Amino acid sequence: MEFDESVIVKRIDNLKLITAAEPKHFMTLHCLQCNTVLADSFGVCGELKCIDSIMCIRVTNDVVVSDAIESVHKGEMANCICSHLKCRLCNCVLGKVVHAAPSHLAAIRSIFLLNKAKMSCYILDSISMVKASSFSFDMKPLQETVHEARQELEERLDLMAPTCSRLADMSLSSQSST
Repeated sequence: MEFDESVIVKRIDNLKLITAAEPKHFMTLHCLQCNTVLADSFGVCGELKCIDSIMCIRVTNDVVVSDAIESVHKGEMANCICSHLKCRLCNCVLGKVVHAAPSHLAAIRSIFLLNKAKMSCYILDSISMVKASSFSFDMKPLQETVHEARQELEERLDLMAPTCSRLADMSLSSQSST
C-alpha cells in the first residue's frame, strides 16, 4: 500500500451540486474519529453507492487490512469474502477489501472500499474539512473521457495545420532557391 493522489468529480454543499472535474480540486481522505490521513483523491477510482463506500486503488500505510476473513451472506455484498479495513491509530473499522466476489461484483475485487460515514475530506483548494458523505465520487466512463481527449486533440491538430502548411511551403521555397 502507498500514499498517492486523484481528482474529485462532484461536490455537494448545502444541497447545491458543484461540478469539479478539473485536476486542481485535490483532497485528502481522513479518519472521522482521529483525523489520520487514509488516502487522497488520486487513489479514488469511484463510488459504490449501494454500500455508501469510496472505491480506492491506493491508501496510506495507516489503513490496515485485518487478518480475519469474513464471508458475507446478506445484502448487496452477498457471497463475497472480505477483510475489514482499520485505522492504524484509533483501530476504527473504516470499510473492507473484497478478496472474492460473484461475477457481477468483479470490479470491486482487491479495491479498498472506504465507508463514507467514517471519512472526512480535506479540500486543498478551499482549505476546508467536510464529511465525505457530502460528496459524490462517481467517475466518468473511460470511453467518454477518451472521446473528449480525441476531440480536443483533433481540434488542436486543425489549429496547427495552417502553420505546418506554411512551414512546408517555406521549406520548399528555400530548397528551390539554393
